[in-house]
Amino acid sequence: MPDHTPPASPTGAPAARAARDRAAAARAAMVARLEEAGDLRPGPVRDALLALPREVLMPQAYVRRSAPEETPPRWALLDWSAAADRPELLDVLYDGRSVLIQHGGEPLLGRKRGVRSGGAITSMASVTGTTARLLQQLDLRPGQRVLDIGTGAGVTAAVACLLCGDTGVVTLDRDAHLTAAARARLADLGHRPVAVTGDGEAGWPGRAPYDRILVSFAVPRVPGAWLEQLAPEGVALATVGTSSPSWPGLATVTRTPDGRTEAELRAVEFGHRAGHGLERVLLDAGLRARIAAGNGRTAYSRLAPPPDVARGMWLALDHLHPGLVRDFGAEHLGIGAPACGSWVRVRPDGGGVWAVTSSGPRDIWEEIQGVAARWRAAGQPAAYRLEFGPGGEQWASAGRGRGALSWQLTDQRPKGPRTGDGETR
Repeated sequence: MPDHTPPASPTGAPAARAARDRAAAARAAMVARLEEAGDLRPGPVRDALLALPREVLMPQAYVRRSAPEETPPRWALLDWSAAADRPELLDVLYDGRSVLIQHGGEPLLGRKRGVRSGGAITSMASVTGTTARLLQQLDLRPGQRVLDIGTGAGVTAAVACLLCGDTGVVTLDRDAHLTAAARARLADLGHRPVAVTGDGEAGWPGRAPYDRILVSFAVPRVPGAWLEQLAPEGVALATVGTSSPSWPGLATVTRTPDGRTEAELRAVEFGHRAGHGLERVLLDAGLRARIAAGNGRTAYSRLAPPPDVARGMWLALDHLHPGLVRDFGAEHLGIGAPACGSWVRVRPDGGGVWAVTSSGPRDIWEEIQGVAARWRAAGQPAAYRLEFGPGGEQWASAGRGRGALSWQLTDQRPKGPRTGDGETR
């Protein structure tokens, strides 16, 4: 692989080698942390991540320079070609968190380093642990045809090229700037997959069918095009969620050798963010402060709140009573409904009693306990059958008969033309 590390000083080659060595050490440390956390195990994905120089795919990245609630927000664009930026950029690229790669829909090629004020980050590379888990679940092998939907920085496309070969890899993004940058930077690494711009939910039928489909943004339901473009014995993975970011589900769709579709929706701790056109509901600082202050109606209950590990219950709550957002930074359970301002806070009060303080028109505590009872009756599922009906209907279900727990997956976005996907890797 050619050396793409620019020299840190006029000393030339020694400085370039030193920068390359520091990047290799950062990669090794990242891989070790992923293994320790259980996100990565020995195998081809580990070897690919250990060999992949992220500084070539992401030679520039943003870091936030303003406080969370400060307006307008400010970001600094770090550049690998600037020796002063390299230590901080190495931390950004290899600490495992998401990497901010695009501001305001800008072109990625030819940018100048410096501070941007206002606007918003419009693309980021996913948390490395999430990417590693999904890539391992796909079981990528030489010769497979892969559709990578949501190109972003090109990390998953690069791994797919390393493990499957360039010939069968298609990487697709709605943003032509991201596609162009990924195409150029993947070529710098010696990879030449098909890199195209288009609507991710339509897939890319020109190269179908695919043995593996990996999607890097959340959708409210599985698009029919992905089902149609999946080869026999193929696997597709995608985050399926509502407008709330709190309780994602991972849809695993498989095509049997005889062409039947089988799928499940499993509750997971982390997933990709909402795609284009699916607006997220978030807790603003004011609502979080009202929940923390606890100035509302207080009642006492001997029913404990469901634990965080009961992810299948929280996933069902999210779909059956949408619009709720959890404050995971709070000491005790706190959930708000931004649309109407309702909230609930639940704290232990000793002796197996829970103090339930709430405000607003929604009785969120009753919603939680009602779904929890149905979830227990259905056998406390962690995953739900995902079924596809005529006319594109989709249902998630678990349990049987009177104990069944189910809901229909619907597209929550306003009707009208869509331009493609949302946040990408």
